[in-house]
Amino acid sequence: MAKKKDIFFKTLEEMADTIVEATEYFAKGLSDLSDVSAFAKRMKEYESECDKFTHTILTELNKTFITPIEREDIMALATSLDDVLDEIEACSSRFEMYNLQEKDEYIGLFVDILVRCAQQIKRAIYLLTEKKLLAIREPNIAINELENQADDLLRVGIKSLFTNVKDPIELMKRKEIYEMLEQTTDYCEDVADTLESIIMRNS
Repeated sequence: MAKKKDIFFKTLEEMADTIVEATEYFAKGLSDLSDVSAFAKRMKEYESECDKFTHTILTELNKTFITPIEREDIMALATSLDDVLDEIEACSSRFEMYNLQEKDEYIGLFVDILVRCAQQIKRAIYLLTEKKLLAIREPNIAINELENQADDLLRVGIKSLFTNVKDPIELMKRKEIYEMLEQTTDYCEDVADTLESIIMRNS
């Protein structure tokens, strides 16, 4: 039974690892978009990996009687982690669709926030699997602060676009990417909120 119980925590750790790896690849990939198709393809692979982990959790929930935390919490956490990677992948596909060849200052700042969010998510998930529930509050607070920074950055970034970008098509492309990157930090905050409810129920 113990081995079965561990599969959930192990898979959640793998999801968190993949989110960190994918966001770091995303950040690095934006420095050189000369082969934007290869960049988008690799991001799609990360997203597919995360889907497999979600499927593993679903399959195990269907056949496991005793789980380390509430079944609903495991599913909510897996879903919120998957949402983070789905949105990052959707954003990378926009770079390919719009044939964007270079990032700008604001995209760089958003991606920096995202990498830090991913690292805090990983930290929180590993604390969960070690049953250090109250310690999760620290990375959770960090994620909330980073999401607030992304909110502020979106306002400043869109204002800058309307001030400085004269081509309406280019403006629309970049505005959508800013909004998607900010949305990804919202999904990171959803992970923190899910973890917060797990802390409250189990500590």
